[in-house]
Amino acid sequence: MAINLQKAEFILSAVAPKFFLRDGLPQVAFSGRSNVGKSSVINRLLNRKNFARVGAAPGKTTQINYFKIDNAFYLVDLPGYGYAKVSKAERDRWGKLMESYFADPELMTLGVMIVDSRHKPTADDCTMAQWYREAGCPFVVVANKLDKLKKSQVEPNLQVIRETLELGEGDVVIPFSAEKGTGRQELVSAILASVEGRKAPGACQGEQNLV
Repeated sequence: MAINLQKAEFILSAVAPKFFLRDGLPQVAFSGRSNVGKSSVINRLLNRKNFARVGAAPGKTTQINYFKIDNAFYLVDLPGYGYAKVSKAERDRWGKLMESYFADPELMTLGVMIVDSRHKPTADDCTMAQWYREAGCPFVVVANKLDKLKKSQVEPNLQVIRETLELGEGDVVIPFSAEKGTGRQELVSAILASVEGRKAPGACQGEQNLV
């Protein structure tokens, strides 16, 4: 299957579970802390400079945004988390919206979790990794901002990410630089393998006790 990643269009922003798309197309869900460069990773993936808006302030994504990629799958941009300047009520609303998305086994095909390669994952990152595991879907970890590290720091930092997120040997961590494009092909390959392997809605199954 040849998919043109540059053929991307915004479909809708879901502010409540009733707006989640359920048309059977695979859904690749991107998550990450509010300042981790999620929009930049998406822009690099699609080779579109300003497709996912890079906001001046973190926390701009407040709904679940759907982008259709070449009529083959949805890129699902989840709200950023861990940004302290957002009110607790708003953070709670985001959390419930994301919990509803993760709890539905008919939605997500693959998770893409973005972390900062320079730092140990936060408690929020660990919670997000657990949500992916409990959703029963495969997920890959994208360690962004690789260009900010010295070569000698890369492997030790990746090991810290693996240990902190309690990843298994089979879990994929992709060293990535949205700035330089490092890791893009590996991420593209992981997404296409998941999309092409999706047989039918409801491919993900697992415990749905997200809290």
